[in-house]
Amino acid sequence: MVNEVEERRDQAIKEGVSKASKLIWVTFRKEGIHKYPGAPEGVEFLQYPHRHIFHFRVEIDVFHDDRDIEFILFKRELERLYSSIETEGNTGPTLELDYKSCEMIADDLSEYIYEKYPHRSFTITVSEDGENGAVCSYESNNNGVH
Repeated sequence: MVNEVEERRDQAIKEGVSKASKLIWVTFRKEGIHKYPGAPEGVEFLQYPHRHIFHFRVEIDVFHDDRDIEFILFKRELERLYSSIETEGNTGPTLELDYKSCEMIADDLSEYIYEKYPHRSFTITVSEDGENGAVCSYESNNNGVH
């Protein structure tokens, strides 16, 4: 009787582990300049271009426990997105973000992740100097597909 109870408990634990949702996360940093044209009273200085080190943290669903997305490669992939930016005003290592908030920066990155990694939920955190920032969560559009 005791062995049977222990076996059922062990089986329940294994089933629970196999049903667990899993995700990986990566972090990276990028220097950038932005401004907040509509800055309210008390922080008017934000209306002018100013520099930050933007800290990124990206969490993304994985569907099994054996490197579904290899996180070192994922981190390098995301870092390359920002090292290869050559748009108007962006020709060097510093991002020229104009009026973009942390939320807008996260939304821009989300477009790439939705395209490259469909059917996964993910969260993007962007902060200014690791001090203040935004957490943006994006739901999977998987309709039950992995």
